[in-house]
Amino acid sequence: MKKGKVFFRDTFAGIITEDENGYSFTYEKEYLQAKNAKPVSFTLPLLEEPFRSKILFPFFDGLIPEGWLLDIAEYNWKINPRDRMSLLLTFCKDCIGAVSVIPSEQISG
Repeated sequence: MKKGKVFFRDTFAGIITEDENGYSFTYEKEYLQAKNAKPVSFTLPLLEEPFRSKILFPFFDGLIPEGWLLDIAEYNWKINPRDRMSLLLTFCKDCIGAVSVIPSEQISG
């Protein structure tokens, strides 16, 4: 199982997971209760129920680099370009925009 913590503007918003059934994204309860909570994407509105998909959610897939930067990932990190979750966890720690994804094992607590 691969798991990442999703941050929206440096605030912990939820968890994205890949397992044998596909992908899931769940907002953190404290994030949902915050007055200023915003969805990480219009396609992932603020809901308590987990979102599930057989493919990586298009919003998160769109954060993954393309072209020459993806080529660097393949060459230097030996990541298969079809392993979208590994690419997300490797390259989306410091994305352009409000959302970042950090492997859960790299975060304490």
